[in-house]
Amino acid sequence: MFSSLALAYLFLYICIALVALGVILLFAMKVSHNGKRRKIEFYKQKQRDYFTYLQTALTEGRPLRLPPGKLAPVERQVIQSKLIEWIDQFKGEYRDKLIALCREAGFVEHDLKELGRLRYGRQIDAAYRLGGMRCPEAVPGLMEMLKDEKPGPMAFMIGRSIARSTTRQGELKDMLEVLLTKGKSIHHLAADILLETSLDTSRLLIELLEDRNPDFVKVGLVAMWGQAVPEVMPALDRLVGAEHQDVRAEAVKLYLSASPALQDETILKLMKDADPEVRAEVVQALGSKHAAGSIPLLRKALRDEDWRVRYTSAESLSMLGEPGFEALCQAAVQGTGAEREIAMQQIESTMKQSGADHKAVDQMIVHNKRRLLYDQYFAPVPGNRTTKRRTSVAAVGGDYTA
Repeated sequence: MFSSLALAYLFLYICIALVALGVILLFAMKVSHNGKRRKIEFYKQKQRDYFTYLQTALTEGRPLRLPPGKLAPVERQVIQSKLIEWIDQFKGEYRDKLIALCREAGFVEHDLKELGRLRYGRQIDAAYRLGGMRCPEAVPGLMEMLKDEKPGPMAFMIGRSIARSTTRQGELKDMLEVLLTKGKSIHHLAADILLETSLDTSRLLIELLEDRNPDFVKVGLVAMWGQAVPEVMPALDRLVGAEHQDVRAEAVKLYLSASPALQDETILKLMKDADPEVRAEVVQALGSKHAAGSIPLLRKALRDEDWRVRYTSAESLSMLGEPGFEALCQAAVQGTGAEREIAMQQIESTMKQSGADHKAVDQMIVHNKRRLLYDQYFAPVPGNRTTKRRTSVAAVGGDYTA
């Protein structure tokens, strides 16, 4: 009994000692962290004049010089962080001068050594800084890190550092191939990382869109958003009929947004696509481009088997002025089932919105015209429950020009 009690006391003492040790370590880490923060703030104040000198020297075209005297380790980190911040903000000659100053200060050489250390934390910090300093020599080491890295934020950070640092298109594609294995549906993030490169993006996008790897094609399509690259349009036209459904859908979205004029033949072909996402994108584009001649196609799309296509078609009709609104009224009166239901929902939504927004004169005129059409179709005639008029809309014809 006494031996069991002594063992229990011993276990209790050990637990108390471990808790005390943990508290001491936590307190020591907190003190160390606060001390480092105070040092960082001190050196930021100390180097304020030097940072002002650098800004002046950059704008006046003078050579950049290092601060005089020997720098403390934390002081070097403060200066390096500021230089990396400016490298991200500036381009052209200003950026080149700042990168050269990082090399002259020994920051690049130091972080290349840190990249080969055994401690993971020091490797990650060095990878981030080397990417910020656009260091091509670091790319092979960063690639090895990326291959061994688990899926997650650190893998994306390493990929971004490679994209910023590389001067070879082949290395960029190798990075992209490895990065795409680090997660599913990361094509938008991969495209964002890809555009960090200083290489010619037009050549790169053409190569990606013509690649047999569908993941490369998806990244290329996403990267094209907001990019004015006329050279890729032939590849884009080809991808509109791609075999992979998700590739075809993304290509159609980009094609519809990039083409100022939509041809009848192309639109009719896309409206028969088996993918409802493609059909929905087409009817949305017809409304956003204000293609009034597309009203018959949109009327037909109100009877589509997919609810997204029906809903988007009704929205597009509401954007086409009086003819589009009248087509909705006709669908609500003459249609049946889902067509009539979606048309009535859109009519009510449009009338409610225009009634709330008709403060300006032009908005008031639009609202009154819609109200007149609404009354002509839905206001009952005394002694007769039929509507007052049944007119037809113009037939489709010619280009769907914006």
